[in-house]
Order: sequence, then structure tokens, then C-alpha cells
Amino acid sequence: MRVYESIYVDGDWADADASERIEVLDPATERVIAAVPAAGPADVDAAVEAAHGAADEWAATPPERRAEHLAALRDALAARKDEAIATIVKELGAPVTLAERVQVGLPLAVLDSYVKLLAEFEFEERVGNSRVFAEPVGVVGAITPWNYPLHQGIAKVAAALAAGCPVVLKPAEDTPLVAYVLADAVHAAGLPAGVFNLVPGTGPVAGEALVRHPGVEMVSFTGSTAVGERVGELCAGQIKRVALELGGKSANVVLPGTDLDGPVAKGVANAFLNSGQTCSAWTRMLVPADRYDEAVGLAASAAAKYTCGDPRDPKTRLGPLVNARQRERVRGYIETGVREGATVVTGGTEPPDGLEQGFFVRATVLANVHPDATVAQEEIFGPVLVVLAYGDVDEALAIANGTHFGLAGGVFGPDEETAVAFARRMKAGQIDINGGRFNPQAPFGGFKRSGIGREFGAHGLREFLEYKSLQL
Repeated sequence: MRVYESIYVDGDWADADASERIEVLDPATERVIAAVPAAGPADVDAAVEAAHGAADEWAATPPERRAEHLAALRDALAARKDEAIATIVKELGAPVTLAERVQVGLPLAVLDSYVKLLAEFEFEERVGNSRVFAEPVGVVGAITPWNYPLHQGIAKVAAALAAGCPVVLKPAEDTPLVAYVLADAVHAAGLPAGVFNLVPGTGPVAGEALVRHPGVEMVSFTGSTAVGERVGELCAGQIKRVALELGGKSANVVLPGTDLDGPVAKGVANAFLNSGQTCSAWTRMLVPADRYDEAVGLAASAAAKYTCGDPRDPKTRLGPLVNARQRERVRGYIETGVREGATVVTGGTEPPDGLEQGFFVRATVLANVHPDATVAQEEIFGPVLVVLAYGDVDEALAIANGTHFGLAGGVFGPDEETAVAFARRMKAGQIDINGGRFNPQAPFGGFKRSGIGREFGAHGLREFLEYKSLQL
């Protein structure tokens, strides 16, 4: 077991003031693999003070110079790609192929996108007799989730640094180790002292101290809607800028006249990505009632290919959930679905064969689910897909929009125009048309209780900017 003693503050490693430690488990083996400091208010104070000390100079750094720093960070992180992949496999249980392609590969692409964006982004514009300047909001507190620890860290850190804001990063307590890889890359890249600071800790202590801190001008949070409510409440009480990327219950709508094979297979793959621990996962599949049985059969066949296994094996498609609490939560939802009338087509609550250890849940497809059922309304955050029937497209739209969430979705239609027309009526922030690929330069974020604000690209950069107009 490796014990981390330090936090990263003001351009160097420093002993944490707090003496408590957070143990990190390997969810595939249930063994403790590391421990990190459980940073307290004094550690947060030191990090925020360092960020404030760097704020003016970083804000005054020309965009092209900030781009050079981000390029150096991209290269330093790329040099540590194998370490980052291995770390995420160990602390999250993500299958190694997924860790390489998405958990690490995508953050590198996001960093690169901000390097390129800074070459063209206009921080000043003329509006009539006014000159309008986009200026950094100030010190940012970034609080990231455990399911995509590096990806979400980079989404916030890269955009904030590109905007000219120093950052204090508090990673999730279940998966804090890859944040140390990121901090090591920051150090190797030679970023100015204080522009990036790392304080691992628990949400109720380090997280709350960061959100409450009067020296933090903005909080960017990704996590559950329940915790997001608390973050939003604290920020509102201080009239503090906040961006919230929260939960989802996204719908994958297969429109009439569409071939089922591809849309169902892609929908299953999306729902089970990262063991279903994805806020934007298409966890509801909506299909025409007259083709319902066919769709359920196809979903069951596709789900059967997602067998649980060792995440270090390149053939594994479904790793464990992050911890025992999450495993029991997901199993509980499956049981609730059955009590409310759902049929388990494949999967279920029984442990996978041959896996006595690890927080595994089998890939599960639930049929005969009512749109108002618990499993069709609440975010499960595990490998559970519900298949819903609709009579006509108006009913499909009502079901798709019939939750408190509005983060993402998919629409498959007989042609692009038909699919786009339906997607325009959906209340969701990012919708894939006929299997369109994720675009890290397009805005990502949700409607309704899925959050406030957007990440990635120019829209993500603007979240960290204030606007000042000078009338001439």
C-alpha cells in the first residue's frame, strides 16, 4: 500500500496539516491500495491563499502564453499516460481498454482543444460605442466526481486555466490517486506556482471548506444532484458564481421506421459504458410498442456480451462498481424494479459467476417498465437499462421529457432530418443523432435538475469569465 503524505500547494508538494487519511480501495479486489491525506480547512486555506497569490499575474498572462503552458501540461500528462491508465484501472476498476481510450485519451484531447481555442478566442469585442472585455472570474474551486476522475478534472482545470483563473482541485475521495498524476504533470510542465493546487479530502470537510471559502470566486462542481443542491445553496448565500454538472436519466429514442439492430446495440453500449457509472448514460431505451418484444430480445443479446471480469484484462467490457455502497444501491434498484412489476430479462442481483471478490453487478436489462416506475425516473448509476414502449412520437416525447433530469440523450430515426426534428423537442443538453460521436469542443451540460452551466470548448471557457464594458 502506498501512503501519500502531501498535498500540492503553491507550485510544490507540502505536508498536509490534517493528520487523518483516506484509504483507497481497488474495487476489483476490495483491498486497500493507497491512502491520501484527508485535507482539512487549514489545507484549503493554504491552497486558496496560494491561488490568490498567483491570480493577478496569471490573469495578466497573454492568452498565447497560457496556451504554451497548457501545451506543456498536455505533453507532460501524455508522458504519464500509462501511469494514469494503470492508476484509474486500480482505483476505479475501469476496464483497461476504456481507461486508455476514454478515461485518459479524452482528457488529453480536451487539453489540446483548449490550446487551439486560445489561438482564436476573442477576449475583447466592440459593441457599438463600447469595448467589452472578457476577464477571468478569479480563484476557482473545482470539485470532481469519482466516475471520470481525470476527465472531469481536466474539463474544469483546462478551461479555468485557459480563462486565466487559478484552480484549487478537490478530487473525489474514492478516486483521488490520478489527481496526483495530474499534479505531477503540472509540476513537470513548469506551470507558475499557485495556478494549480491539489487538496484531497472528503466532501463534508474539504469540499465544504472550499465552497464556503470567501477567497474562492467560483465553484465548478460535478456530482450527484443532492450534493449539487448543497453546493448551489452555499454559493447562492455568498452570491458566488457556480457551475453544476449533475445527474441524468437520459433517453435513447428509436423512432418509428428505424432499423432496430444498430440503435439497440449502440444504446446498450452507451448504457453500460464505465459499468453504467456515467451521468449521461442512455439508461432508458424507448421503442415503438409494435416492435417492443423484438427490441427487448436484441437488448438482451447485446447485454449478454457485457460479462463482468478483471479490469486489467483487455477483453473485459464490464468492470466493478466503485465501492460496496454503490453495488448495494444498484442491486436495491433492481429489486425495487421487480417489486414494481418489471421483468429481469438478463442480469439481476446475483453475483457474477466466479467473482467472489469485487463490487460487481451483472449487466441488467429490465422490461415491462412503466414510465413512472422508480427505475425509469431515478438515476441508478450502474449497469441497468430499462426498455420502455411508446405508442406514437408524441408519447415518446412525453416519456423522454418526463423526468426531473435533462442531461443527454440519443435519437435514432429513419433519416437525419426526422431525428433532428424530434431531438429539438427534447429537454436535454446534448443529444446524439443516429449514433453521432461525442464532441469535446461542443457544450456539455443539462436542463432542469441536471445542472447549471456548460463544459468544454468555448462555452466551457466562458463559464470562467466575467464581462466588463467600457463606454467610449
